[in-house]
Amino acid sequence: MSQSVDSAVSAVRTHIEQHRAAFLDDLAEWLRIPSVSAQPDHAADVRRSADWLAAKLKETGFPTTEVWQTPGAPAVFAEWPADDPEAPTVLVYGHHDVQPAAREDGWDSDPFEPVVRRNRLYARGAADDKGQVFFHTLGVRAHLAATGRTTPAVNLKLLIEGEEESGSPHFRALVEEHAARLAADAVIVSDTGMWAEDTPTVCTGMRGLAECEIQFHGPDQDIHSGSFGGAVPNPATVAARLVAALHDDHARVTIPGFYDGIVELTDRERELFAELPFDEEQWLHTAKSYATHGEAGHTTLERIWARPTAEVNGIGGGYQGPGSKTIIPSSAMVKLSFRLVAGQEPDRIEEAVRAWAADQVPAGIRHEITFCAATRPCLTPLDHPALQSVVRAMGRAFERPVRFTREGGSGPAADLQEVLGVPVLFLGISVPSDGWHAPNEKVELDLLLKGVETSAHLWADLADNWRHAP
Repeated sequence: MSQSVDSAVSAVRTHIEQHRAAFLDDLAEWLRIPSVSAQPDHAADVRRSADWLAAKLKETGFPTTEVWQTPGAPAVFAEWPADDPEAPTVLVYGHHDVQPAAREDGWDSDPFEPVVRRNRLYARGAADDKGQVFFHTLGVRAHLAATGRTTPAVNLKLLIEGEEESGSPHFRALVEEHAARLAADAVIVSDTGMWAEDTPTVCTGMRGLAECEIQFHGPDQDIHSGSFGGAVPNPATVAARLVAALHDDHARVTIPGFYDGIVELTDRERELFAELPFDEEQWLHTAKSYATHGEAGHTTLERIWARPTAEVNGIGGGYQGPGSKTIIPSSAMVKLSFRLVAGQEPDRIEEAVRAWAADQVPAGIRHEITFCAATRPCLTPLDHPALQSVVRAMGRAFERPVRFTREGGSGPAADLQEVLGVPVLFLGISVPSDGWHAPNEKVELDLLLKGVETSAHLWADLADNWRHAP
């Protein structure tokens, strides 16, 4: 029988407090490794980071720890089976590589020499993502101490990649190659955040992404606008018309079939979004913008979390220098990106965009459209049993109601969902002020330890309340 809430919480907190100093010392040691995957000069440091983590996970108690090589940077895999053959299997995802950082970027201290100021740990990777990966090490030990177990209540696996900050170019292939080893009933992504220090939240979905570039070709060279203007098609004008046709007067995307099959927000989800203490003026200040804009009939949070979008990321063509040059340019280009929500398949969106773009281009203009590799959206229903375990575990740690968010961006979580065929859940404790990718990145130590607590409570809750939920 499970311990009462009070005794379990107390036992977890006691263990954490007893091991807090050693945990932070270990984390600081890891943060000193400048595992910048985007910079070839740091390739050896990324490998060193993977080796360090694998050794530390072995020391934590994981009987299996392996460094998986890729054509780029290595990933770390670890596994700790449960004694119960019927226990669910959970895979934790995170990454050990970090963004570039240098003191001259505006840091108040060396970004790879961790320092604690005002109960905040400053270092590159403190929040994104080493801190949020590492809280699982103390979390699983606190789970064992509080429950009297010698193995976790779930079959626990970790996959910590080394190229997330470089776009995860080899991640999907890695997951496909090792799909049997990575098989799980659910994935926990600890590379995310929550709303605010006093508002713990769980993310339930992440948008997908499709990107393309369209090149327009008219005359074989720039030609005189006086001699030929008004008599031949202008590729820059065609690019502008295509961009203008992308949305209607209500900011809805006009591409036929774009909204087909999307999973609409439920009334309950809209109510939950509305419960968040959202300050639109402050949000605009953060966005460095002066007005909100978007699809009619939806709030700002709904637009950035749960609605698909089409954005113009770049447009160009013709003369760009000082003064004038009266030409019809020979070429023009547009870069577009589409954020996708549950129910939208990137392949279908690509087909729709190609057909729509072809309809916008008049005779005399040749066009070429190139798509990048796409990311699929992922969404976990609010009533999913595994999600409810995450909510309960976080509620026990924070001792306050847990609310729900989604993520407007995109990431490799969707690859795990698609290849492994299991739900993806998000567990993170970082807050917006932590400054991911910015100078003076930090993590709030109190929140980091709440992440430890949440992890400690989660495994028993999943084992007690969930068995291979659909």
